[in-house]
Amino acid sequence: MIDASKIKQLANLIENASEISVVTHMKPDGDAMGSSLAMYHFLTSFTKCDVRIVLNDRYPANLAFLVHETALPDIIVYNENPDAAVQRLNNSDLIICLDFNAFHRTDKLEESLTYSSAKKVLIDHHLFPDSEHFVLAFSTQEISSASELLFHILKAMPQCDGKASNLPMKAAEALMTGMTTDTNNFNNSVYPSTFSMASELIAIGVDRDRILFNLFNRFGENRLRLLGTMLKDLLTITEDGVAYMVLDKEIQERYQINEGDTEGFVNMPLSIDKVRMSLLLKEDGDRVRVSIRSKKGTSANRCSRLHFNGGGHENAAGGRLNIPADIQSISEAGEYIEKHTHIYLTQEHEA
Repeated sequence: MIDASKIKQLANLIENASEISVVTHMKPDGDAMGSSLAMYHFLTSFTKCDVRIVLNDRYPANLAFLVHETALPDIIVYNENPDAAVQRLNNSDLIICLDFNAFHRTDKLEESLTYSSAKKVLIDHHLFPDSEHFVLAFSTQEISSASELLFHILKAMPQCDGKASNLPMKAAEALMTGMTTDTNNFNNSVYPSTFSMASELIAIGVDRDRILFNLFNRFGENRLRLLGTMLKDLLTITEDGVAYMVLDKEIQERYQINEGDTEGFVNMPLSIDKVRMSLLLKEDGDRVRVSIRSKKGTSANRCSRLHFNGGGHENAAGGRLNIPADIQSISEAGEYIEKHTHIYLTQEHEA
């Protein structure tokens, strides 16, 4: 699965580096944090490099269990300390980019990444990677997650010698967490290699039950109450079989919603037989963040690319609507969704 010559090149890049920064996309989710922390623990366990994780935004509270005390001081968040984040990227001689295909996906880190003289490595599973910006790129779409791709890469590194048992346990736990979240607990984007990865990690002692408990059973009361409101009052289903929910600022403030609190909500309407595609929109400053999920035979990725300034996997994609370029305000989001998904499903869709 992994090109041996690329593994050798990665090993050489790491060996010759003194300051390594690990970077992932804005609003980091489970796969972003899982892959980033796994890379961090691998590097700090097997090298003498100075390693830092540089994030655009703070990770969601439900992922805090992954961030052990050893890693916490080595995480720099741009939105909390922009000078330190920029300085770190400027001083790095190697930057490892995980779970994004282009620098703009890192938001305010984009400029620093673009102009940094550091050598850059890409490890990603999304379509259309900007490979020309990297000295080395591991990019494949036939895989569940960046965490799964990184699992196969790290296992092939000389330090592991093809054995998952040689992975640092903290890295193994992070990889399992990242894969679990990006597959929605094995509900989508799952391949034979995904089950093999899970089996190997459980065999070496990863406690999957503990991971699932921390991911799905430690939310606040506000999350469940918001879900009730969304399903009762905010869920719209069109004649085309498109379900959508729009969370404006007022709703988010009323329920004191934090990053990660709505994880998994977009999947729920797909349990309805007539629903082909589900969208969740969240107002976020001068843009609206869009999550899209679909059933087999309907491409969430293509719909996102055509109408929501985004992309992703065949049945799980993300995007955004810009205010005022795409819509004048959040109040127009529903009308935009109904118009553009109708065009997509009746005129543009390719099964």
